[in-house]
Amino acid sequence: MPEDYYQILGVRRDASQAEIQKAYRELARKYHPDMNPGDKEAKKKFQRIQNAFEVLNDPKKREMYDRYGSSFETMGARGPGAGATWSTGPGAGFSFEDIDLSQFFGERFGGAGIDLGEIFNQFRRGAGTKSRTSTRQRRGADLEHEITIPFTTAVTGGEIELSVPRPSGRPETIAVKIPPGIEEGKRIRLRGQGEPVIGGTAGDLLLTVHVEPHPCFQRKGNDLIVRVPVTLAEAALGAKVDIPTPKGTVTLQVPPGTSSGQKLRVRGYGVAPRDGPPGDLLAEIQIILPKTLDESEREAIRQIDRRHPLDPRANLRW
Repeated sequence: MPEDYYQILGVRRDASQAEIQKAYRELARKYHPDMNPGDKEAKKKFQRIQNAFEVLNDPKKREMYDRYGSSFETMGARGPGAGATWSTGPGAGFSFEDIDLSQFFGERFGGAGIDLGEIFNQFRRGAGTKSRTSTRQRRGADLEHEITIPFTTAVTGGEIELSVPRPSGRPETIAVKIPPGIEEGKRIRLRGQGEPVIGGTAGDLLLTVHVEPHPCFQRKGNDLIVRVPVTLAEAALGAKVDIPTPKGTVTLQVPPGTSSGQKLRVRGYGVAPRDGPPGDLLAEIQIILPKTLDESEREAIRQIDRRHPLDPRANLRW
């Protein structure tokens, strides 16, 4: 029975992209293999969550899924990097000079060494487009493609492999360098990797970049936000805790009396773009309480509350 991706993520069918991403982050954090070592069921659940999110987070794939259900993949939708919809530049129309006849008669005619396609192309150029081709070299059309990269690759940069269809029918695998700090929706231009043309230069390949969300980190400009769980004692008495960053693990000093939700700034440990200063890392403290307390422990908390009366909701207004 086909799986319901909306049900897997626990969202409504009309859920917004933000709701889908929020649901994914919560589920990914809960079922991530690193959080459940050796748990095969959690690993399977995590894979199902990943599959569902990959479809629902992509507007084009989601539209196809809503229309055709789980069989949408047979209707033309493909996964990241597998080759999305390719276009050949603005406009759907074409003229006679857009047709490269050598593609229809590319093989030598018989065994006489006569290239009919080139003869037709020469005739066409001499008959009606001589003045145009003499002043400007022909250029192939630009091709457009979408790629989805991991969150960490978008932050630190890296390299991915991409399969590009070619007129020969054999796809070509090319290496794409991802600059550090690239943002969602940005474009990468690969010159000369677009549509080739005989007697001219190839067009460019334009890649629109999509970034997968991270189960723990969020990005705001060049700043990174991470939620850091601490115990009641660590928040009340102060502590040093280790947290991951793009530059490696750092030790965060939690001041005594830190409240849940408070953000501690680690300067220079955010996103470091290629052409600008690095952002900061904002560690949002989350106090984790024990699930069970005995009566003496509860009484100790009551005594602290009586000695230090607070009204934490005094500034809460409608």
